[in-house]
Amino acid sequence: MEHLTHKRKLTIMIAIMAALFFSAINQTIVGTALPRIIAKLGGMDYYTWVITIYMLTSTIATVLVGKLSDIYGRKPFILTGIVLFMIGAFMCGTSPDIFYLITYRGVQGLGAGILMATSFTAVGDLFAPRERGKWTGVLTAVFGFSSVIGPTLGGYIVDHMNWSWVFWIFLPLGIVAFIMILVLFPKVERKQSESIDYWGSLFLTTAIVPLLLAFSWAGTKYDWGSSQIIGLFSAALASLLIFMFVETKVKTPVLPLSLFKNGIVTLSNVIGFLMNAGMMGALIYIPFFVQGVMGISPTYSGYVTMPMSIGMVIMSAIGGQMISKTGKYKRFALMGMPIMIAGMLIMVYMDSIAMAVVSMIVFGLGLGLGMPVFSLAVQNAVEPSKLGVVTASSQLFRNLGGTIGIAVMGTIMSMSMTESMKSAIASGKGVDLTKLDPAIAEKLSVFHNPQMLLDQPKLATIHDQMPAAMQPIFTQMIDSLRDALSSSLSTVFLAGTILLCVAMFLTFFLKEIPLRTSNKMPGKPANPEDKQSVAQSTTPVVQSTVEAQN
Repeated sequence: MEHLTHKRKLTIMIAIMAALFFSAINQTIVGTALPRIIAKLGGMDYYTWVITIYMLTSTIATVLVGKLSDIYGRKPFILTGIVLFMIGAFMCGTSPDIFYLITYRGVQGLGAGILMATSFTAVGDLFAPRERGKWTGVLTAVFGFSSVIGPTLGGYIVDHMNWSWVFWIFLPLGIVAFIMILVLFPKVERKQSESIDYWGSLFLTTAIVPLLLAFSWAGTKYDWGSSQIIGLFSAALASLLIFMFVETKVKTPVLPLSLFKNGIVTLSNVIGFLMNAGMMGALIYIPFFVQGVMGISPTYSGYVTMPMSIGMVIMSAIGGQMISKTGKYKRFALMGMPIMIAGMLIMVYMDSIAMAVVSMIVFGLGLGLGMPVFSLAVQNAVEPSKLGVVTASSQLFRNLGGTIGIAVMGTIMSMSMTESMKSAIASGKGVDLTKLDPAIAEKLSVFHNPQMLLDQPKLATIHDQMPAAMQPIFTQMIDSLRDALSSSLSTVFLAGTILLCVAMFLTFFLKEIPLRTSNKMPGKPANPEDKQSVAQSTTPVVQSTVEAQN
């Protein structure tokens, strides 16, 4: 699409940003509202599944659409993604219980995965690597802006309106985004020589699904060493081996294994996996601290997370401009990741809203500076014809990291919570229901659950309706639950910090190639028959390096 005028490219980017904002705002608005929604629908045990199913389906959609969009173009997939997302969002608002919500969130995830893969790849189609820095920064800022208004709006809705409006309020924006993409985005002719890798797609899916199910259920629904979990891991491994065999035989593989011979692609994907595992695994539980431990309403909970988004918007915009100006990107990751680690460390020790806000600011600054780097790195390392599939591989590893991180952190939190409650009872700070009058114990046992901490109005009502003799015991029980939840969350944030430290260590080994000023790969002409252009590009690497230094 390099032949398009700059004005046309700008209008296309506005359409892409509208579609991406629609997807992003519908994700961020759910964050602070979800604990209250789960409290209304019931099913605290399935809390992580609402997140996990979304990540699972978006992961599958991302990697499958990557290669397909290289063949058919980005436009039909962006449109399909918007439609699926709208259907899922509407149905989520009609959910009568947690299981319906999980199902419809899966549909939403399909749409989100398609939108994510195609939107960021479209930037690669429109702009040369040197220019992508600022536009990737702009798209990251779109996410940041949605993170500023989304959590606060989501909290306000569940405090003052029916929770269904969390999913419905931005549906008109989806229609606007669909029309803009339909009208403005150029159509690309199918590459006739390319074929669809059905078998590879099938076995990649059957490798991802049992893997994520195993991590989601292990330690919660089943023991890690149970036959169910071992069976799921075995099925994932078997499918992975078949998938790798298939990819060596087909003409057009859905995920070419040759990509991973490129050290930049492989290392960037591993780092992205670890970053998302630490970041998503920890940040998804921030509302538990703010609402559960500190007793803040969902509305004000959104104000606590807002500084992170503001910091991310500012630094992603600044970092993107600086990357485009210098042609270098590795230094920004090495600057941003220590700041992210510092923010996560503050979360480990936070015991007040003020500390939570500080941790959000610090983490957001680091996130905005470091996160966009790795998408740029993989896109710059491959030829333009592989933009879709390499961007999809990057999203795949990030989504896998986030999904596995959430599941593992959930297991860590549950185990730590159980131990903390046992310790509290042993030390006399907690309430041992077995030593109370059976009638009283039976009434209190219903409330001996961390889920109670997520609905403060209901908690206050229950306290006021209890007999005066039971109120002190109830208060002691709630306080011990808060202490146990706080302790377990510190363990979760510490685990996230360790993963980010490993990711930063690996970043030192990332090879940096100066960002190209053209979508043409060095030594490869736009037209293979044009031998003259080959002769004219005998020293492109030196030229690119000089341009980057200037």
